[in-house]
Amino acid sequence: MGFLRNIGPLEIILILVIILIVFGVGKLPEIGSGVGKAIKEFRNSVGSDKKDDKEKK
Repeated sequence: MGFLRNIGPLEIILILVIILIVFGVGKLPEIGSGVGKAIKEFRNSVGSDKKDDKEKK
């Protein structure tokens, strides 16, 4: 995640404000829930891949 090193707190706030303007307050919980589920599924799939690699050895 090298590209995230160059993002400071001001940039993060600016991105959040733009998201708030574009999607509105009502959609934020829905978007947050979707992003959270996607991250959880990604971590689970990466974790299961690591387990499969260990079992093959």
